[in-house]
Amino acid sequence: MHTEQKNVVVVSGMSGSGKSTALNVFEDLGFLCVDGLPARMAPALIDLFLSSRSGEQSGLAMGMDLRQPDFAGQWQQALRDIHKFSLRPTVVFVDASSQVLLRRYATTRRPHPLATGGLGLEQAVERERQILDPIRNLADVVIDTTHYSVHDLRRIIQDKWVGLSSHAQGMRVHLISFGFKYGAPAEADMITDLRFLPNPYFDEALRPLSGKDNVIGQYVLGGDPGREYVRRFLEFLDFTLPLYAAEGRYRLTMAFGCTGGRHRSVAMTEAVLAHLRKGNYSVTVEHRHLSLG
Repeated sequence: MHTEQKNVVVVSGMSGSGKSTALNVFEDLGFLCVDGLPARMAPALIDLFLSSRSGEQSGLAMGMDLRQPDFAGQWQQALRDIHKFSLRPTVVFVDASSQVLLRRYATTRRPHPLATGGLGLEQAVERERQILDPIRNLADVVIDTTHYSVHDLRRIIQDKWVGLSSHAQGMRVHLISFGFKYGAPAEADMITDLRFLPNPYFDEALRPLSGKDNVIGQYVLGGDPGREYVRRFLEFLDFTLPLYAAEGRYRLTMAFGCTGGRHRSVAMTEAVLAHLRKGNYSVTVEHRHLSLG
C-alpha cells in the first residue's frame, strides 16, 4: 500500500524556527497534522492513515523534533520502517540563524528543550544544530525563516503544496446573509449594509418570498441602483480577493445585511455565491436569519 510522495510530510527543524506555524499551514491546506510525534510512532501512524484514508485529507503532516528523547536515533529507524510502505515522505526542515533563534527565545521566554543539565541557551541552540544537521542535509525542502514573517512562511508552503487537492485550491470564502435587527455576525471580516436597496417587504405579494427566489433577486438587483451596485461590487471582489489570497490568507468571511435578513441580503449573497463559484474559490453560504426575517 502506498500513496504519492508529497502526501506524507515530515516537518522538523530548529526549536523556535517556526515548525508549529508550518504545521498550521499544512492543516489549513487540508492535511491531517500531528505535532510532537515520537519518531518511532511515525510508521504506525502512516499505516493507520493509509488504511483508513477516505480522501477527505490532502495528506499527512507529522511534526518531529528534539522534544522527544533520542530523536536523532529514532529518526533513522523510522525512515527504514517507513520505506516498507513503498513511499518516501517529503522532509521539510525549518531553520533560522542562531542569533534570531536566541532573540525569539528571549522574547517568548520559553525554555529550550536542551537548556538543561548546565547548558545555557546559546549552547543549547548550537548543540541542537549539531544533532539535527544530518536531518537538515537529507531534507527535501529547507526553509530558512531568519528574515521571514508568518505570512512569508505561509506563502512558501502554499506555493509548494497548494495544488495537492481541492481543499487547497483558492481561498475559502464564507458568505453570511443576516438581518441587522437580529445583530451582525461577530466573526465577519467584511460587513456590507444593503438597506439602501429596494425592499420587497413592502409588497404584500413578495413579502412571503425570500432572496433565493428569482423574482426577489430581480426586484432587488435587476433595476436601479441594484444592477449597477452588484456589477461594481463583483468587480471589487475580483480585484480584492486575489490580493487577500496572495497575502497568504486562506479564509475570508463576508456578511451582507438588510433589515430582517430575508430578502435583500439573501439576494445579494446568492449573487456573490454564483459569481465566486465561477472562480477558483471554495465558497460556503449561511442564510442566518432567513427564517426570522
